[in-house]
This record gives sequence, structure tokens and C-alpha cells, in this order.
Amino acid sequence: MEMINVGWLSILPPIIAIILALVTKEVISSLIIGILSGTMIYALHTGGGVVEAIDVTMGLMGDKIGGNASMILFLGFLGALVAVVTMAGGSRAYGDWASQKITTRKGAQLGTFLLGILIFIDDYFNCLTIGTVMRPVTDKQHISRAKLAYIIDATAAPICIIAPISSWAASVISQLGDINVNGQQLNGMQTFMSTIPFNLYALLTLVMVVILCVTNIEFGSMAKFEAEALKGNIGSASEDGDDELSKMKISEKGKVFDLIIPIAALIVFAVLAMLYVGGYFNGGMTLAEGFGNTDAGPALAMAGFGALVVAFFLFVPRKVLSFKDFMEGISAGVKSMVGAFIILILAWTISGVCRDLLGTGEYVADLVAHSHIPAALIPTMIFIVAGALAFAMGTSWGTFSLLIPIVAMICGAVAPHLVTISLAATLAGSVFGDHCSPISDTTILSSTGAGCKHIDHVSSQIPYTLVVAVCCLFGYIVAGFTANVWLTLGSSTALLLVILFVLSRRQKAVK
Repeated sequence: MEMINVGWLSILPPIIAIILALVTKEVISSLIIGILSGTMIYALHTGGGVVEAIDVTMGLMGDKIGGNASMILFLGFLGALVAVVTMAGGSRAYGDWASQKITTRKGAQLGTFLLGILIFIDDYFNCLTIGTVMRPVTDKQHISRAKLAYIIDATAAPICIIAPISSWAASVISQLGDINVNGQQLNGMQTFMSTIPFNLYALLTLVMVVILCVTNIEFGSMAKFEAEALKGNIGSASEDGDDELSKMKISEKGKVFDLIIPIAALIVFAVLAMLYVGGYFNGGMTLAEGFGNTDAGPALAMAGFGALVVAFFLFVPRKVLSFKDFMEGISAGVKSMVGAFIILILAWTISGVCRDLLGTGEYVADLVAHSHIPAALIPTMIFIVAGALAFAMGTSWGTFSLLIPIVAMICGAVAPHLVTISLAATLAGSVFGDHCSPISDTTILSSTGAGCKHIDHVSSQIPYTLVVAVCCLFGYIVAGFTANVWLTLGSSTALLLVILFVLSRRQKAVK
């Protein structure tokens, strides 16, 4: 299947899927309709009909499942690990311990944030692990599942995109190393490090989460969810508790280390596996090159399997779990991920429709390239385009993979001094769009990890993401004219504080 040029029709599938998701509050059917609308456009423009559209859909979906098989394996292993740790009583023991140490709503939210900062290896791992571990603590403090999902989502991708050792950094570094600007080859790691201070969305989002954790500022639908939570209605995804994990028998023998050891093993194995897959242990390369050459999917699958083996030898010989219960836990854990599997596969497929068949990214990028905007506004425009593209396609990786070479080419020809800032704006915009997109895999997994209704998470966090995005727009205008990191960070952070102060005063006035 070759990409075709259909002009403005290329943006219809993601628009249809997103509007339907927001209107019907049903993600799966919205994604399916969006996918079919895209493959129908493709089929009609290549001389086919309905049968070919379905054939293209099945073929593309099969390719996406195959291409992401290792990530599906990782999610399966992670779901199994979460289940057996829960059955062993590790999560309960940690929850009991944390509940004794964390006795305030502020502490529970900050604890969730700090755990998210510590688990920076991968956003998938971050979302699912933190949600499972912190749910008992936040539930006890009457924090809504929507607020928990927001804190998880707002620390997952933002910390991964600025951590030099993460699956995200590995992907970006590998792509930056292929970029040539005015005849000079970029150094992937050095360029990535230089983008961090200008990655405004990631930095400001982390700042905003801290502020929201230590204050009582809430606005939009999140204020309603938090008000309901204080009354005892936390808004869980399964109000009747009838899900796979809730049916499991929890061991009374579990200790806190029954949670810590498997998770620590997963982190250590993830780092080692990334280096192994990247060829670091073969010699002849630096640590940064090892991470830059890695493939996160297979590495994380290896790490998930290794952590599950550690859990087996930790639980079964001590008779915390019997062999039969351990295997039943694996089955229950994988089953608990089926909903996420379905939505992820559909999200990958619609992304493929946009990127591989209809050229949505090329169409949007071409509009920017021919807009003749002033050079100083290029970072701002790139942030907007990257955000819109990531929101529409539901993928930050796909967005910055598409835009990085285009942005480097545009800036190399028009404004070489803005290459670093513009690349940072690309990464920031990609994370912004992905963060608030209802079809984003990270958004989906944050809902899953927090046990929150997906549409509740999406609707409650969009106002928060837009506040940060406005501050980023102002910051990139400053960056475009000054190229000064301190002025950029200072002005955008100051604006964020002003907006939150105004919202706080408005909240008090309403009360």
C-alpha cells in the first residue's frame, strides 16, 4: 500500500474519530468509524470500493499488530506482573504502609507525582505501575480517579521526553542523529540535551502538577470530580467492581518488599535490556549510543518477562502464592489488559491510516512550509502544528518522527539559529497533542492505570493542558525573538503562575 495525496481529505479520519469520541463518549466505535472513513477515502482514490477498504483496514491492522507485537507482549507481561503482585499482597501491604505515612490529600498527590518522576524509563510502564500502586492511597484520601489519571498522565510523557535515559529519548536521539543541517551532521545526544531547557510543555506541565498538588486549585470538570470524590464518589471505571483483578484472592502473607522487588527488577532489567538490544555490551560504543541504538519494544518485553520470573521465585518458594494461583494471576492480568489492547490497536491503526496511507502529516507540514511566516514565529507555529497533528493522530512518537526532519530542513534554510528551539517545540507540541488526545495510547493507559473512565479523564484534563499550552505559545514567541533560555523559561513560568493565581481567585469567588 502506497501513500496517496488526497489534500484536505487526509485530516477527515482523525477529526471524525475525535468528534465522535467526544460526542458519544465511546472510544472503540469512534476509532473504528474513523479508520473505515480513512480506508474508504484511500480505496475510492485508488479505484476500489467497500471490499477494498475493508481489505486495506485488515491488512493495515495486521501490520500494526505485528509491528507493535513486542509492546503488546510487554503490556501483557506488565498486566500479569501487576496481577501476581496484587495477589501476593504486595500492593495491599504497600498501600497499608503508604496510608499510614501519607495522611493528607496533598501528600497522596505529591507521592503519586514523585513516584512518576522516579519511573522515567517508559511512559507505558509509568502509567500502569503508578496507577496500581497509588490507587489505594488516593482512594483513601478521597481523590478522584480523574485527578489520579491526570497526575499520572502529566508525569508520564513529560518526564520521559526530558530524561536522557528513556525509551522516548532513545527514539528521539536516534532520529536526531540522522539529521543534517547545512552540511553538518547533528549529534543525537548533544542535540537532545540542548532541547531540554526549551521543551516548555514538559517542564511547565511538571511545574503545574506540583502547584495543583500543594494547592486546592481546581477548574473545569475536574472541580466537579473532586467535589464528588470528597463526598465518597471517586468515579472508578468499574463501579460494580466486576473486573478481572477485583475477583482475585489476596494473600495475607504479602510484605512491602513483595511490591518493591518486582518493580525494582523491572526497572533494572529495562535499563539492561535497552543497552543489550542497543548493542552496548558488544563493545565499541558509549552508554549514550547504546540507549540511542535501542528498540524500546523488545527491550521492555524482555524486562517484563524477567520481572515476572523474579516474582515467581519471590512468591512461590515462600508459599505466598501457590504455583496454581500464580499461573491464574498471569491469566487474570493479561485479561485485564484486553480493553487496553483493543483501543491501542485501533489507535495504532488510525495513526497508520493518517501517516502511511493519506499523508496527513505531509499535508499539514506543507501548509506550514509555504505559509511564509516570519522566522521568529517558526517555533510557535511548529508547536501549534505538532500539537494539532499529535492530537489528531493520537501519537507523539509518530508526530515528532514525521516533523523532526522537516523542521530541521525548514530551519536550516530559513533560521539556522532556531534549529534547537524549533526541535524542542516539535517535541513539546507532540507531547501536548498526545497528552490531550482521546485516541492517544498514553491517555488510554493513564485511564487504565488509574481505574478511571476514559472519557472522564479526557474531559477533565484538557482544560489543564490548554493552560500550559497557552504559556508555551507565549514562551516560544519570546524564544523566537531572543533565543535566550532564561527569558523563555522565566516569562512562560511567570505567565503560568499568573493564570493559576487568577483561576484560584475565581474559584474562591465562585465558592
